[in-house]
Amino acid sequence: MKLVTGNSNRPLAEAVSSYLELPLTDCTVKRFADKEIFVEIHENVRGEDIFILQSTSFPVNDNLMELLILTDAVRRSSARRITAVLPYFGYARQDRRSTGRTPISAKLVSNLITEAGANRVLTLDLHAAQIQGFFDIPTDNLYSAPVMVQDIKENYDVSNVMIVSPDVGGVVRARNVAERIGASLAIVDKRRPRAGVSEVMNIIGDVSGQACIMIDDIVDSGGTLVNAADALLKAGAKEVSAYITHGVLSEGASERIAASKLKELVISDSIGETDGVRAARNIRRISIAPLIGEAIARTASEQSVSSLFD
Repeated sequence: MKLVTGNSNRPLAEAVSSYLELPLTDCTVKRFADKEIFVEIHENVRGEDIFILQSTSFPVNDNLMELLILTDAVRRSSARRITAVLPYFGYARQDRRSTGRTPISAKLVSNLITEAGANRVLTLDLHAAQIQGFFDIPTDNLYSAPVMVQDIKENYDVSNVMIVSPDVGGVVRARNVAERIGASLAIVDKRRPRAGVSEVMNIIGDVSGQACIMIDDIVDSGGTLVNAADALLKAGAKEVSAYITHGVLSEGASERIAASKLKELVISDSIGETDGVRAARNIRRISIAPLIGEAIARTASEQSVSSLFD
């Protein structure tokens, strides 16, 4: 097999390459003067099992086009099978028509990846699990919970930890982590009057004297986490931290988190590190490279991927 990567998250690709003890395929991904993307594969890939590792994170459209063009390049070079490895799947939050005359962009993007020539998809913590059904090719949705649980056990006294879902929609994800460490579960009841804005209404569960750890898949503006942390502390929590899979952290979010009452925000390296994340006093990153690498190895050898999470 061969591992190919674009420019979205080179450090993660190198970490996965190291885990697999498999060098990255030599290829060129560059821009013409007008920013048009050009790809050239410098190795023979005929008959190979190709894994293209590319997060469709900021700049989302550029990184998505890199993925599509890389896929087309290896397909036209007679690769035997192509797996699109998306540690972060952009457009996942547009998974339904929330109002009239709006798109379902997650479905559109899944169609683009399929039409480009991908034979299967490997991704991590989809915002909505049903997005797996948007693809007409096999799709494996990995879970970061085991990585989070290991880090929580190493850094917290789990006998005094309460896991918190920052919204009702994330209860299943938070409960999974809570059950793995034997902790209780609380829920933040919030409402979102408009996109990017959230208001905490109630805390469901007794968090008094507890070290609260919020679990979620995506942090974008950081407003939900900051508001939820304030509400939990007001309800008597001893301290509040958060574990998030995808640190989108749009403009100003890192500074907002750094200035908040959060003890720490732990994010995976599914998205490349920014200057704001490096500068923030309370943002820490953990690696999902071993998880991605093991899933790739099992896919290549036709072994079970789901057993990783048993």
